[in-house]
Amino acid sequence: MQTEIVLAGFGGQGILFAGQLLAYAAMDSGKEVTWIPSYGPEMRGGTANCTVIIADEEIGSPTVRNPKAVLAFNLPSLDKYEPMVIQGGVLIANQSLINRQVQRTDIVHVMIPANEIAEEIGDKRLTNMVMLGALLHKLPVLTLEAIEKTLEERLPARRKHLLGLNSQALRRGAEFAQREPAYSV
Repeated sequence: MQTEIVLAGFGGQGILFAGQLLAYAAMDSGKEVTWIPSYGPEMRGGTANCTVIIADEEIGSPTVRNPKAVLAFNLPSLDKYEPMVIQGGVLIANQSLINRQVQRTDIVHVMIPANEIAEEIGDKRLTNMVMLGALLHKLPVLTLEAIEKTLEERLPARRKHLLGLNSQALRRGAEFAQREPAYSV
């Protein structure tokens, strides 16, 4: 089995970190993995996206045309990647920064107020973990525990004090996705 995931938004939203965390957790779980980042030259505010492929067998190509899942952190990302999600795939959209509904009816999608949830927890920088938690509920390619374990092992020492908040954000995202009906055909 092979699962392709695209995370997309703008710089400063923690997209590359979330993708890298997903890749490390998959690798730590014994899976084959690729992680390809793409970002503009701006430090914050430019485009940022990454592609993560998680597989049970060797991955033939790191490029993805039609991902199984997309995390769209902003409206331009939703506009660009919504048409690309494979039929029956999963789209998690950050309702906090998106002013329209998902148009596709042949995919599972969740509109999640990720920024607001992160702010309720206490830090808007947790938006990426809220989105990741929602994804892993709708597409259980890895467990939340695997992500938390990888966070604990790989988070830099200067960020270790954020472990609890990151775990809380993952779980709140998953809880929201669980309560939210999954819209699909």
